[in-house]
Amino acid sequence: MLLMCLKAFLIGGIICVIGQLLIDLTKLTPARILVSFVCIGVLLGATGFYDKLVDFAGAGATLPLTGFGSALARGVREAVEKDGFMGIFTGPFTAMAGGVTVAVLSGLITALVTKPKDK
Repeated sequence: MLLMCLKAFLIGGIICVIGQLLIDLTKLTPARILVSFVCIGVLLGATGFYDKLVDFAGAGATLPLTGFGSALARGVREAVEKDGFMGIFTGPFTAMAGGVTVAVLSGLITALVTKPKDK
């Protein structure tokens, strides 16, 4: 259990350090870095490499945005096997519907509970 937590912490931390270095050392905006992480996750998920990383690191690989991209790729792959060509369009939505729903509802609850302030 301790080793599993350590691996998750290290891999998740490395992904976050890469993001922070990109923010600090480049002129990329945080939004572009986030989109890049999702696209990298899709590419690594499509090649099957990210699944090996998830097997090794668990939540340390599934929780960052690269894990979101990998889940999108996995959803497409499974939907294409099941539904053929139309799976390209339906796979990402069915694979990530739960995660997107939780994100939207969390944002809604936060907006209702807190008082926004102007900067």
